[in-house]
Amino acid sequence: MRIGLFGGSFNPAHRGHRRVTLNAIRALALDEVWWLVSPGNPLKAAARDMAPLAARLASARAMARRAPIRATAIETRLGTRYTVDTIAKLRRRHPKIRFIWLMGADNLGQFHRWKDWREIARAMPIAVIARPGYDGAAVTGRAMAWLRRYERRAGAGMTGAKAWTTWSLPALVRLTFRPDPTSATAVRAADPDWHVRLSAHQPRS
Repeated sequence: MRIGLFGGSFNPAHRGHRRVTLNAIRALALDEVWWLVSPGNPLKAAARDMAPLAARLASARAMARRAPIRATAIETRLGTRYTVDTIAKLRRRHPKIRFIWLMGADNLGQFHRWKDWREIARAMPIAVIARPGYDGAAVTGRAMAWLRRYERRAGAGMTGAKAWTTWSLPALVRLTFRPDPTSATAVRAADPDWHVRLSAHQPRS
């Protein structure tokens, strides 16, 4: 199994998440992507407009329907708060699965602030998905200064993005798809009470 891991708050999940995930599945020849709906981002203070985990997970599961996407709150069951710890536990639980970490360019720009970010890069390949307005900061950021030497080409062929399971680590590939203007901020602005009708759902991994 070739699985992509895509973490985020999904506050709420929207068509942009789905579209970029399906594009990544094709570009990387993945069997499935797991959306890791985060209990909370350690780098951010609790936002007043952050919906309960149950509602965010329910929105992610609804958006993932009929697609090779599994929305999960497994970090709650694992008891992990930091990505490096989540990755370590998932790899121990699933030794036969090949994982690749998916992140947007906005996250690459602040990747150096993540706990043990170099250990994350040494644990599994990373695919960075371009995001308009964030690519410049991501490419010139501190993390990319270290990761640049490990960057791989996204093109086709024996060493392209679909061959990521053969790469030595660390390894990073940048992917560019047609941008989707949808944002969680805009969705919340248009429907501030979106989470009320979903809050009755209980999160399960």
